[in-house]
Amino acid sequence: MRPRNRVLALGSAGALVTATLIAGAVATPAAGANSGQGQDRESRGAVIAAERAAKAGIDWQDCPADWGLAKPIQCGYVSVPIDYADPYGKQIKLAVDRIGNTGSKEERQGALVYNPGGPGGSGLRFPTRVTNKNAIWANVAKAYDFVGFDPRGVGHSAPISCADPQKFAEGSKLDPVPDSEADKSIQRKLAREYAQGCLQRTGRGMLQQMTTPNTVRDLDVIRAALGEQKLNFLGVSYGTYLGAVYGTMFPGHVRRMVVDSVVNPARENVWYQANLNQDVAFEGRWKDWQDWVAANDATYHLGATRDAVQQQWLKLRATAKKSPIGGVVGPNELISFFQSAPYYDSSWAPVARVFSKYVAGDTQALVDAAAPDLSDIAGNISSENGNAVYTAVECTDAKWPTNWKTWDRDNTRLHKTAPFMTWANAWMNLPCATWPVKQQNPVDVKTGKGLPEVLIVQSTRDAATPYAGAVELHKRFKGSRLITEKDAGSHGVTGLANPCINERVDTYLLTGKTDSADVTCAPHATPKA
Repeated sequence: MRPRNRVLALGSAGALVTATLIAGAVATPAAGANSGQGQDRESRGAVIAAERAAKAGIDWQDCPADWGLAKPIQCGYVSVPIDYADPYGKQIKLAVDRIGNTGSKEERQGALVYNPGGPGGSGLRFPTRVTNKNAIWANVAKAYDFVGFDPRGVGHSAPISCADPQKFAEGSKLDPVPDSEADKSIQRKLAREYAQGCLQRTGRGMLQQMTTPNTVRDLDVIRAALGEQKLNFLGVSYGTYLGAVYGTMFPGHVRRMVVDSVVNPARENVWYQANLNQDVAFEGRWKDWQDWVAANDATYHLGATRDAVQQQWLKLRATAKKSPIGGVVGPNELISFFQSAPYYDSSWAPVARVFSKYVAGDTQALVDAAAPDLSDIAGNISSENGNAVYTAVECTDAKWPTNWKTWDRDNTRLHKTAPFMTWANAWMNLPCATWPVKQQNPVDVKTGKGLPEVLIVQSTRDAATPYAGAVELHKRFKGSRLITEKDAGSHGVTGLANPCINERVDTYLLTGKTDSADVTCAPHATPKA
């Protein structure tokens, strides 16, 4: 859901557990939630793994120095089976971290577990919202331990790989927009090679188990290891799909759940259609950014109309295609850099400044911002790993078209009206067309017995997770409440300053209460030039 090498596809960015009855931390998942065959082997395996984790707990220690998580944040591991159908088989360790609630013992309501999206995003930075004194989360931090984790295959949790990280960082100098059938053939070959790289570097056993339902089972094992009878969960972007599937598979295990910037959970959307829908939404948000740049022409001098700014973009793109800027920034690198503007409002001014400098004659600012940094070994390993997990989960989660004609038809048609992202997104996801392990059927997301009220938060112009996704989950989770941020589109709403939203999220997490009807909020402040 993003061009290779840069921004996470679906994503934005501590439990002092007292002794509890182990039995209280273990419960049976909804029968047949993902199989339709009663309590299948994976369901039984999930119960066994959760029971084991509840007994073992987590051995909290100071975090390893190179994780960048200073005291009082603590780190530990939770063991889970690679394959829940074989719960006594090979195990992997999932990295978790926590910071205790800042309020009194009486104020504490348990652990709040966070996932930032991806697939492939790490949640380990979540406790730093407390150590960095993030004002938006100060009230919630009084009541909850903040707990993050690296999902299976990510970061410090048995990381997977599909390519050599340094070669991956170099990226492709090909223009994602093909000029010919020959260009398409080259991209198709690269996608096939990438898919095979995932198999060779990760192994069939692990690759086959890189799915959303397994990450959801892992989440329930983490809940049990924390000693929590029920889960409090904050999911952003792809994290909302984890929440949707968790609420379906383990409805009776949910205490509070906030989902922010929502993946459309309809089976027919996961994941091929989701990417096509995303291309359309990115085009809309790209135009929003161009309108803002044009309105601030006195600052950026890129044109006083959207069309004028677009012409500057096309000129830049053509220049980079003819000869990479600084020898390193071609169209692929440009899209990877510029796409952060339609993703996040916080990138509007920084991207516009770099663009403005380039047009004024300063090419180095663009090279510094957009070129791969081959000296950043750790960063390149992390980026490659994130892309590998993204690909593995989305390709294994669901069936994808295997006929190239389908991809070619859909993306050729869509590119005519949504040229900014369409082909870059297509090539990124094309490994799924030749995926080397069995592709699954997505979970049918629905309301199960015991599911409490879920709070859904969504902006209307989100590019990465279009608004229709929130409406769809709202329909599927009966009793849920939807907060809409109107005329806004920054991906990840709950981390932005907007009292209309912030106060309602606080109230829900602290009391369980929501408004008597869905709520529409005015947008957060427009970025300053």
